[in-house]
This record gives sequence, structure tokens and C-alpha cells, in this order.
Amino acid sequence: MPNSPADRPRRISVQRRGPLLVEGPVEVELEDGTTVSSDRFQVALCTCRRSRRYPWCDTSHRDSHRRARKTQDPEDKPSA
Repeated sequence: MPNSPADRPRRISVQRRGPLLVEGPVEVELEDGTTVSSDRFQVALCTCRRSRRYPWCDTSHRDSHRRARKTQDPEDKPSA
């Protein structure tokens, strides 16, 4: 029975520059109304929308973050 006192709340961990980590199993309703589900003990939900497996995170955010850091010139640091 949903929302019964025996139900344990789902824990969601927010990661800076990363996915939302959700204790599973989970069911996710997408914008178009379709539903996807996972029975894993924990899932990573994509927040950057770069994932090829959206809504599941495939760590695509890491590649773009690394690329951005490599293109920054260390000499361009703001002066104090």
C-alpha cells in the first residue's frame, strides 16, 4: 500500500556536477509520458542530459567537464 507507515522514504543523493543517486528500485516517468524502471539497489539519474542512456547516467558529464578544464589556460586565472 503506497504511503503506508511501513514505507521507507527513498534516499536521493545530490552530486555536484553529477547525477542524482537514487536508492532503487525506481520507476521514472519521462516527458513524453513513457515509463522506464530499474530494479537495481541504486541508480544514477542524469541531470546534464548528455547521457546516451537518458534518464540513466552514463558519466558523459565527466568528459565534458574534463574537456572544459583542459581548454582553460592556467595563465588566465583571475588576479586577486
